[in-house]
Amino acid sequence: MPPRMIAEKERRHWKRYAGTTLKGKTVAVISLGSIGKEVARLAKSFGMHVIGTKRSTEGVDPASLNAERLYPRTDLKPMLAQADFVVICIPHTPETEGLIEEEAIATMKPGAVLINIARGSIVDEAALIRALNSGHLLGAALDVQAKEPLPPDSPLWGMPQVLLSPHSGSNVDSENVELVKLFCDNLHRYLDGKPLRNVLDKNTR
Repeated sequence: MPPRMIAEKERRHWKRYAGTTLKGKTVAVISLGSIGKEVARLAKSFGMHVIGTKRSTEGVDPASLNAERLYPRTDLKPMLAQADFVVICIPHTPETEGLIEEEAIATMKPGAVLINIARGSIVDEAALIRALNSGHLLGAALDVQAKEPLPPDSPLWGMPQVLLSPHSGSNVDSENVELVKLFCDNLHRYLDGKPLRNVLDKNTR
């Protein structure tokens, strides 16, 4: 639920206002692995333009990842400069620690929104807070934080333009059922000598 909608409800304030459409906006997905690819598919269904990163883009058709254009991770900042929304889906590794630092955040379009569903340590949280306070970024949606649980004195708690969830983006009522289905399917595939699903390929991120 958008922060303004929550605030208006708490104030018992009834006044119409215009929202922002997703259609025609550009979303940058970091990176287009299995989760990022699904984010891209959903974004396309809203009429968004999808761009994204892969560790290696050579010989990769962007359309196969539900994207219009791919960028190698070395070209992260030029990609960020084009995006109205940035969704972080990249795994946390020593290489991606602090990937979205102050300079990267400054490169983002004024009024952009940052969404992190990966790991909190990928983003320089202090730089993010400064960008939100200055108005450079319109908002952020954070399922993960640099320190979890998020300390009670974190400025993020009191920021109306920030949506927070306690690292629970995948916690849904069907989660365990789907995990068991995946395990059983992979067990049958393994016994039949067939390729497994959701195999980690460290060379394609």
